[in-house]
Amino acid sequence: MKFKIKYIVLLLVSVCFAACTSNTILKKPENLISKDQMVEVLTDMLLANGGSSIKNLNLERNVNYYPLVFEKHQIDSARFSESNHFYISRIDDYNDILAMVNEKLTLKKENLQLIIEVQDSIKRVQDSIKRQGIKFIRDSIKRQGIKFKRDSISKKMIKKKRLP
Repeated sequence: MKFKIKYIVLLLVSVCFAACTSNTILKKPENLISKDQMVEVLTDMLLANGGSSIKNLNLERNVNYYPLVFEKHQIDSARFSESNHFYISRIDDYNDILAMVNEKLTLKKENLQLIIEVQDSIKRVQDSIKRQGIKFIRDSIKRQGIKFKRDSISKKMIKKKRLP
């Protein structure tokens, strides 16, 4: 009897799981965004989402940048929504799109890190030159001291006394 109950429970659970899975594949919309453009749009949307919590040049936070993304790619939110739902229904295609988005974001991050490293090294060199320059000027003034000032004053006096 226990043996039959286990099979019945197992059968009911498997039927429930089978009923819960969605095998719905939507029809291709007329104005579907291509995969390549979808990658670009999703990349920009993720950047816009991340940028919304950071202060912008006007010192504002929580700015909605999504309309700017739609404007940049010349699409509207309805077209994006339809295309997104279509690609979500085809999970293999959507995984490919998300993998390309991840790759683009990784490349952007690496490029930004390189730019930051170059700017930091330039700043360090500039600071070093500035420190060495100030030290050089200070040392040369100490070495020449008053003699430097006296020589320049005497040269000015000689120039004034010269007759044309």
